[in-house]
Amino acid sequence: MKFFKLTTFLVAAAFAQSVSAQTDGGRLDVVVQPEPPGLMLGLVQNGPTQMVAGQIYEGLLRYNSDLEPQPSLAKSWEISEDGMTYTFHLNEGVTWHDGEPFTSADVLFTTEFLKDSHARFRASFSHVEGIETPDDLTVIIHMKEPYGPFINAFETGSMPIVPKHIYEGTDYATNPMNATPIGTGPFKFKEWVKGSYIHLVKNDDYYLDGLPHLDEVYYRVVPDAAARAVAFETGEVDVLPGGAVENWDVKRLTEMDNVCSTSAGWEFFAPHAWMWLNNREGPTADKRFRQAVMFALDREFVKDVVWNGFGTVPTGPVSTKTNFYSDDVPMYPHDPEKAKALLADMGYDGTPVRLLPLPYGETWQRWAEAVKQNLGEVGIVVDIESADVAGWNEKTANWDYDMAFTYLYQYGDPALGVSRNYTVSQIKKGSPWNNVEGYENPELDKKWEAAAIEPDLAKRAALYAEIQKEIVEDVPVAWLLEIEFPTIYRCNVKNLITTGVGLNNGLRDAWIEE
Repeated sequence: MKFFKLTTFLVAAAFAQSVSAQTDGGRLDVVVQPEPPGLMLGLVQNGPTQMVAGQIYEGLLRYNSDLEPQPSLAKSWEISEDGMTYTFHLNEGVTWHDGEPFTSADVLFTTEFLKDSHARFRASFSHVEGIETPDDLTVIIHMKEPYGPFINAFETGSMPIVPKHIYEGTDYATNPMNATPIGTGPFKFKEWVKGSYIHLVKNDDYYLDGLPHLDEVYYRVVPDAAARAVAFETGEVDVLPGGAVENWDVKRLTEMDNVCSTSAGWEFFAPHAWMWLNNREGPTADKRFRQAVMFALDREFVKDVVWNGFGTVPTGPVSTKTNFYSDDVPMYPHDPEKAKALLADMGYDGTPVRLLPLPYGETWQRWAEAVKQNLGEVGIVVDIESADVAGWNEKTANWDYDMAFTYLYQYGDPALGVSRNYTVSQIKKGSPWNNVEGYENPELDKKWEAAAIEPDLAKRAALYAEIQKEIVEDVPVAWLLEIEFPTIYRCNVKNLITTGVGLNNGLRDAWIEE
């Protein structure tokens, strides 16, 4: 069992940036794959959107590789001894990219904006009683009960601060400014040529002196994985984010001269891949069918062959990298005979099930084919469907699937990134980032809630161990892989990964060595 002490930070230390040895200026070309469906981070939370829009928008805090909070829009903060009050002191002189001042009113407005559009935010802020903004630079959050993970809920992707003056009184989803996002971040949106690139430029009015160093960033859209590898080899692009090239190309590219790689920058996310199994209707609504799927899958083969060893086979909903992981759960080794017995017991009649892969490249398509083969070997008929990113979002958000690939982030704590996928309160049509499978277990819901607010770490760990054991028995989804994503980049690109969310919130510090 794994759990860590959650440290309370009373006041953030001041962070000084030394720029004397750093070179200002220059252009960075980064692959983005696939092309984001949108850049309004308050409405869209896909991985590619977070990577690009994380330079445009900001949260109140950032987090280092140990998941400790660092200043961002908030320069300091206090947490009351009883854990019931969080007071954030905002940086002075911050402006939106259109020149309007950023104030505590924007933070308060953001909390209303995100309630309908952001499942993870909704779960975190369900513990909030109310918010005060006594002046333009102070935000006071009052809790319903102590909630230890709350201090980890303020990074850019979890709570992107959105401009009140642009969105108040509008239909958020159709606001025309969604196409030209306005944030407070180190880079400003310049241009988006669909199918080609997204161009960000330096925010000359950024509130941190000396930052950012880069003049501009181009996010290059290169649909073919082989072409992305060639673009890096020829120097057309400088950075290949995790997952930008197929796994079998990683070793070859990292052996090139002046090429570096790192697996850092994923500590906060701990990406966890699974197949949603529709719990509402069809064969997948039967627990025995879902258990049969788990026994039918050869997950070790997928890890070693499809993912070239980049990853760990999970035991359940909580990653081995996340607080409160427990391996005291039912196990699902590759056992086709057990799968066949479960299918016979339920009377499965060969009804086909639809499988929707993630449209993130050839690796995911090969994975879908491996799943189809595994399930076919035990008598489950699988039809593989296809969709682009927008289509995948729509199908999963509207529950139009039988089985669907996804991977979601865990954010260091089950209360922040795990429970949202399994509790009834997070069943909300229209979002592909919550309880999309429709799993309902009221007794477990009570345990999820109790564990989230339990101040005693040992008791909290015990509750999460119970939850993991029970939910793995039910198999609401088919857990597939704890993914590892190496980032590949030119060695003269410095300070590329400086936070626990990596490229999603790091380019303000990056610079290019001449």
